[in-house]
Amino acid sequence: MKTYLKNYWIVPISFGHYFCLDFCCLLLLMLVTLWPASAQQPSTPPYADAVPLSAEQVVHNLVQMNLHRAQALDGFQGTRIYRAEYRGFPGDRSAEMIVNVSYVSPATKEFKIRSATGSKLIIDKVFMKLLEAEKEALDSEMQRRSALTEDNYRFTLIGLEAGLSGSTYMLQVEPLRKDKYLYRGRIWVDAVDFAVVRLEAVPARNPSFWTRRSEIVQLYSKFGDFWLPASNHSISTIRLGGHADLTIGYTDYEITGTTRVSSLPMHRSSSHMGAVRAQE
Repeated sequence: MKTYLKNYWIVPISFGHYFCLDFCCLLLLMLVTLWPASAQQPSTPPYADAVPLSAEQVVHNLVQMNLHRAQALDGFQGTRIYRAEYRGFPGDRSAEMIVNVSYVSPATKEFKIRSATGSKLIIDKVFMKLLEAEKEALDSEMQRRSALTEDNYRFTLIGLEAGLSGSTYMLQVEPLRKDKYLYRGRIWVDAVDFAVVRLEAVPARNPSFWTRRSEIVQLYSKFGDFWLPASNHSISTIRLGGHADLTIGYTDYEITGTTRVSSLPMHRSSSHMGAVRAQE
């Protein structure tokens, strides 16, 4: 009987550790690959009369505008609401935490916890670890190795779609290597500002043995003159039969410092450029 109890209680302790690791990896996918794409100033649409671009041109513009936005965003403040639920073996758990966030360029983030309720395991081993991981994600080497660029991904243009904010390019994204901080899925890129406005993906590599599948949806919305994260929803299916659900809501944004975002020169589609060369 003593052996049975000992083995029984080893399971939730180990599971709690990997349960936290899964959530940290999922959120780091967003933090590393999409920051600073999450902030941008709107501009006069320079592509309104242009023909659709190729995947290579869309990615080039996305990378360049990410760099421009990183240079332009000096700081912001906001509020986040973290909610996590686990349903399954060895028992259900849930928690909520509200956090004030302050960012100062180029790599400073401060967090102030306003409230935390529910499972202490989730609060200490998931939410607090997520905050620690977010600070680590500001490291330049981690951003380079996991950035949404052609050094890390292969992109395939699926087509143009009409979104809530206007036209978007939809691209299939495939990682060039199996890395727990890379992902595969689809991204939607604003056709004017060239920023990711939606992402639906799964990790390129399973974060842990305990996880059968993890799915991520990240959305961005305009707050004042900038696009910033609006919501994150991550779901993990656990091998023991349960599932873990993490949501992050972003509210009360205040831009505390910004400069003008540099614009891009106009790019035409590869088919258009080919026609021009043929005429020459």
